[in-house]
Amino acid sequence: MVKKLRTLLLLLTAFSFAAKAQQMQPKDSVVQLYGVVMTADSLRGVPNASVIVVGKGRGTITSYDGVFSIAVLKGDKITFSSIGFKDRTIDIPKTLTDNQYSVIQLLVNDTTFLPATILKPRPSREQFERDFASSRVPDDAYEIARQNNDEAKRRILIASLPADGREAVNYQLRQQANKYYYAGQIAPMNILNPLAWADFIKAWKRGDFKKKS
Repeated sequence: MVKKLRTLLLLLTAFSFAAKAQQMQPKDSVVQLYGVVMTADSLRGVPNASVIVVGKGRGTITSYDGVFSIAVLKGDKITFSSIGFKDRTIDIPKTLTDNQYSVIQLLVNDTTFLPATILKPRPSREQFERDFASSRVPDDAYEIARQNNDEAKRRILIASLPADGREAVNYQLRQQANKYYYAGQIAPMNILNPLAWADFIKAWKRGDFKKKS
C-alpha cells in the first residue's frame, strides 16, 4: 500500500512538472521584435512601412522615423514592405536564448517603368467643330437594314455573292427537270421566243452581263 502511494505521488509530481513546462513553453517562445526600417541608399527611416507576420494575419507599421515593435514567436517569418521598395523577409531564429530581438532592416528602391504618356494641347473651337462635323457616326441596326434592302445594293450582292447550297441544289434540280422533260426530242430554241427576249432585255438593263471585277 505504501509503495502504491509513493508511485501515485511520483506520477502526480511528474504530471505537475509537465504541465508547468507546457505553460512555460509558449511564454519562452514569445519574442519582442523591435528595430528600424531604413532606406538602403540614404539610411533614412521609412515611415508607414508594413511589418507583417507571414501566415499569422497580424502585423504593425513603422512610425514616422521608421521605428517599430511587435511581439512574435521564435521561427516566425517577418515581411517588410513599403510602396516604392522591394519586399524583404527575415526569419526569427528558433535558437534564441533571449526574449528580445532587434533588427535594422534596409529596403532597396524598386524601379517601376510606366508607359509613355503623350500630352497634347486642347483643340481650339474651330478644330473641335471641324472634327465633330467630319466624324462618322456608326450606323444603327435600322439604318443597316434599310441599306441592305436598297435595290442597287441588292443587285450588287446578287452579282458578287456566290450561290448558297439551297440555290445550287434548286438550279441542279431545274436542269434535271428540263433534261427529263425533253428526253427523246429536240429542246425548243428560245431565240424566237418573245418572252425569252423580254427577260434578256431586262437582264441587260439591270447590268447582269457586265464584267465583274
